[in-house]
Amino acid sequence: MAKAKAPPSSSSGGKAAKKKKWSKGKVKDKAVHAVSLDKPTFDRIMKEVPTFRFISQSILIERLKVNGSLARVAIRHLEKEGHIKRIVHHSSQLIYTRATGGTD
Repeated sequence: MAKAKAPPSSSSGGKAAKKKKWSKGKVKDKAVHAVSLDKPTFDRIMKEVPTFRFISQSILIERLKVNGSLARVAIRHLEKEGHIKRIVHHSSQLIYTRATGGTD
């Protein structure tokens, strides 16, 4: 005949076993973005952004470490100056590209 199982002891499972400790999850670092436009940041925007192939608010936030409202203002300024050209106009996400030499 087969042996009967031994009753669970304190070291092998059951309610007496230690409960699993859950991790607190991964914590994302707080982003420190510029909230006001200073001269070096403005110069960098005017120099670098017109060379980007794909320009959106989120791209400027990520690459230049500026606030979302500053990114929107910078994009509007560059479009008005003619340095960038709008591709897609959506209610929440505007997509631009660099302006080419020829006119459309």
